Amino acid sequence: MAVDLQAAGGGPVLSIENVDVRFGGIHALKGVSLTVNAGEICGLIGPNGAGKTTLFNSITRLSTVTAGSIRIHGRAIEAVPARRIIGLGIARTFQNLGIYGAMTVLENVMLGAHHLTGGRFVEAMLRPGRARRVESETEQHCRAILEDFNLSGVAEAAAGSLPYATQKRMEIARALASRPTVLLLDEPAGGLTHGEVAEFGELVSRVRDHHGVTIVLIEHHMGLVMSLCDRVEVFHLGRNLASGTPAEVKANPDVIDAYLGRAR
Repeated sequence: MAVDLQAAGGGPVLSIENVDVRFGGIHALKGVSLTVNAGEICGLIGPNGAGKTTLFNSITRLSTVTAGSIRIHGRAIEAVPARRIIGLGIARTFQNLGIYGAMTVLENVMLGAHHLTGGRFVEAMLRPGRARRVESETEQHCRAILEDFNLSGVAEAAAGSLPYATQKRMEIARALASRPTVLLLDEPAGGLTHGEVAEFGELVSRVRDHHGVTIVLIEHHMGLVMSLCDRVEVFHLGRNLASGTPAEVKANPDVIDAYLGRAR
């Protein structure tokens, strides 16, 4: 069930205005605009090559914006180094799982909070007590996420030994460990069975409701998108094609022609 956006704050968290991205002679994004409000689950759909993942790469600074503006909580980020994006409250998963199979589930999830605890070698040497306290607090935070995701029982198991659907849940748990305000999910239901997709939709909804995270997801599973998202943005050939509630998008003639297909 969708949250009350006004009660959740309702204001823009992510604002994208007239963004262009070029790769040599390829014009991957052409004047794309998008606003995502606090508490929303916003779905991005469109054919392969429509520019959806390029937009995620632009938000996380893996792709360079050649024109336009991307703002998080009103702050322009198109010049922020990629390594600092997570510190601004943006976390992301990828189409291909990026897990460390030999490490435990807990260790993988704690990597998500590395920017909160890592890179302070001198401080750890001079104030070891504080460093141990921060590490302990981070572990407790990550264990609480694992419990919420029903992963406590495999916290000490090697991540590579787990079923694919469990690894998918672990990847989102790791993203949450960074304490994001915006969570970008790139094809989170890819490779899951029909039953696992339904469970995954419930998980994503719970992440929004329990953790207060605004979610943007790219997904090809239309049943999941239409049942889960508050709003759907349709991309086609690097441009915005349509925007609206799931019902509005399903009935949009341009979307039917370009993507969903007409009934025969």
